[in-house]
Amino acid sequence: MSQKQHTHPQKLGWSLDERDPKFIQSLMPLLGFFYHYYFRVQTSGWHHIPPQGKVLIVGSHNGGLSAPDMLMMMYDWFNRFGVERPAYGLMHPKVWQVSPSLAQLVGKAGAVIAHPKMAYTALRSGASVLVYPGGAEDVFRPYYLRNKIYFAGRQGFIKLALRENVPIIPAISCGAHDTLIVLADLYKIVQQFHEWGMPWFLGIDPEVFPIYLGLPWGLGIGPLPNIPFPVSIHTRICPPITFERYGREAASDRQYVNECYNLVVSKMQQELDELVLQSQGTPKNKLFQIDS
Repeated sequence: MSQKQHTHPQKLGWSLDERDPKFIQSLMPLLGFFYHYYFRVQTSGWHHIPPQGKVLIVGSHNGGLSAPDMLMMMYDWFNRFGVERPAYGLMHPKVWQVSPSLAQLVGKAGAVIAHPKMAYTALRSGASVLVYPGGAEDVFRPYYLRNKIYFAGRQGFIKLALRENVPIIPAISCGAHDTLIVLADLYKIVQQFHEWGMPWFLGIDPEVFPIYLGLPWGLGIGPLPNIPFPVSIHTRICPPITFERYGREAASDRQYVNECYNLVVSKMQQELDELVLQSQGTPKNKLFQIDS
């Protein structure tokens, strides 16, 4: 079955065919500069991803709209497995609404709209999928939660793994949430103003309304794009998580899905706690060490 039978090429984000390996290759020098010199990335655990076949990578989101840890993990993926190995990232539908031109560019890099249909289509095509379940709430979570796995209770990725019988491979990072300092999320206050008659900017509910310290604004108010501070980032690919039962019946069992969700969050939190401790104790002369 061709990809086009499953997708909607006329709409941005609804086609697997937008992904352009040549475009991705053209980005590699720029990403490499940020990887080696700006964020001085350390990474480990990539041996947990098999050299072939599909996996569901589940990540924790950090660092505002720039999400530097996500970009650095993308660089690692392409650098290790090549730009031809099919991989797609699920991107929030509102990003496609706010900036279609930007969405078109990230679509060429492998982003598709974060909708179950596209996730299933990508996996069934043999591609791997990267998802950040916490979305905007995660990427703009307050600074005091920077070392917490925060998925906002979203369990769609669990149902996806169960239905498609694919392992979940967690991707975590430390340092990326220091590239801006989120002081608080004022969404509930702004939502109240909206209910009193204040329209949303561009008619789109932002879901979060952070106040943060960061470049270039100094004090950023709202989900504005930012220039990340040049903070050292540590990323890690964790061992695969598998479950006892798979299939449609397992994915429809609410209690079982909840148990699987809690298992993933707890394992990822344990891995993140260990990574934070290791990062705090890393000598400066090992900043450039990279684990294969």
